[in-house]
Amino acid sequence: MTTDLSDANWFKSSYSESGGNCVEVAFLGDGSVAIRDSKTPTAPALIFTSAEWATFTTAITTNTL
Repeated sequence: MTTDLSDANWFKSSYSESGGNCVEVAFLGDGSVAIRDSKTPTAPALIFTSAEWATFTTAITTNTL
């Protein structure tokens, strides 16, 4: 399955440096979350469900990874 990301609103963390080595995130209309490498924005993005994203962000904010 391919998700159309042409209208996705991508953003970087406010902690990102200006060197361009960043991960960009887009919250999609169906509740899923897309992630891509800012250096190669035309490469395929990873798509996660909202539950997967919540688990990941909880783990990194509580240092349980």
